[in-house]
Amino acid sequence: MIHGLITNLINEGLDLDLVEETDVNYVRNKIIGLLGIEHVERTNSTTKDTIPMILEKIIDYAVDNQVIENNLDEKEILSATIMDCFIPRPSVVNQTFYEKYKASPEIATNYFYQLSKNSNYIKTERIKKNISFKTDSDYGELEITINLSKPEKDPEQIKRERLVKKDASSYPKCVLCKENEGYLGRTGYPARSNHRLIKIDLLGEGWSLQYSPYVYYNEHCILLSDQHRPMKINRDVFQRILTFTEKFPHYFVGSNADLPIVGGSILSHDHYQGGNYNFPMTVAENEFTFELKQFLNVQAAVLKWPASVIRLQGDNIEELVDAAEHVRKTWGNYTNESENIISHSGEEPHNTITPIARNKGDIFELDLVLRNNRTTSDYPFGIFHPHEDVHHIKKENIGLIEVMGLAVLPPRLVEELDSVKKYMLGQTEAVKADHQVWADVLKSKYSHVSDDTEIEKIIQQELGVKFVRILEDIGVFKTQAAFSVFINEVNMHE
Repeated sequence: MIHGLITNLINEGLDLDLVEETDVNYVRNKIIGLLGIEHVERTNSTTKDTIPMILEKIIDYAVDNQVIENNLDEKEILSATIMDCFIPRPSVVNQTFYEKYKASPEIATNYFYQLSKNSNYIKTERIKKNISFKTDSDYGELEITINLSKPEKDPEQIKRERLVKKDASSYPKCVLCKENEGYLGRTGYPARSNHRLIKIDLLGEGWSLQYSPYVYYNEHCILLSDQHRPMKINRDVFQRILTFTEKFPHYFVGSNADLPIVGGSILSHDHYQGGNYNFPMTVAENEFTFELKQFLNVQAAVLKWPASVIRLQGDNIEELVDAAEHVRKTWGNYTNESENIISHSGEEPHNTITPIARNKGDIFELDLVLRNNRTTSDYPFGIFHPHEDVHHIKKENIGLIEVMGLAVLPPRLVEELDSVKKYMLGQTEAVKADHQVWADVLKSKYSHVSDDTEIEKIIQQELGVKFVRILEDIGVFKTQAAFSVFINEVNMHE
């Protein structure tokens, strides 16, 4: 059976242009070496399947024949190492990418995205497990994803990670470092043998482009600094992300904020996220426009959006950067106690920005989402963080992706929402305590509905209502009048 699986895998590699006929013996020998196979049988392919499904069967063989232990880390390491046999070295991938870039940036990224999917670096089969749907709101259509793609760790895996934690290697320093390219992996650290990076120059600095292994949207990419340094929102960030959209006009790119609570990401390594995708916030209408008195060539507006967003547009990157930096500096020191906004506690800053850049052809666009991470005794998780009455849906940080209108919700909700549905249908007497108040409201509100499918649709729409509330919680300005006071402050400072 194993020889048939290897043949099937190689044939899929041929069909997807991962390898050529002259590579077949080389790839076969690499794989049988990894599996410790001495007796080789040549078999014809009898079935056709996807690479992830064939790999899963090969990994099962490796476990059954004690080639590896039956744990998540060893399975992931062997799977990535097998697929590394099919893909070129980084230098060749980069050379091919930039040859295609001469034709167009989109052709280049299409090549790299397909390579990342075909080589199983992007976990396409696992991503299919995610539950995704859209809901209507006063701010337009919002998107909800319940994330089921990452494999759950069993108790033995967790125990093993705890045992090695004290002596864990510091190489690579984090999962975003460029040194991850081709890294074998270890207990508690992801396998990266089949990982490739595209080198990109941004303002004379070395950066690298990769795709997320668990993409949340089309061509979900990560742009990471070649230096392991903390994230910092400043003028250079605005310049870099706009320059990136100049190089790759079909991609948006944005940064998480650089402070805890509102950062929503790995703050220890400077990086951005982007992709070929229009989020709900991308098409949000203007709540009102205003003039930036020192930057008359820059169009400015406040978006009709639950978070507090200023949109800047212009045809000159330098002018946009100047305007954005002026807003950032003003916001960084802005205090309005009547709105619960205090910029600093001693030397500790609370105000920062989540920026997003786009290239609209004739103009560049820069969204500045104003964030504040201050906590109080009344709001220990954050004044502008999801409040406790929505924690039964989500209590984690709200980062870049969710700010733009795509909720990434925890897998626990699948079972919990099913119990809410059964409660609404009268099939159970109670639900998990966290959901009880919400479930009672829904049961009373929709007491006239008894259809199973209709109840599911109602719960999805009500999840959208909760997501709006979450985004409204993170908004620093709750009214147009309060936002206008800040804009006046922006125009008062040089």
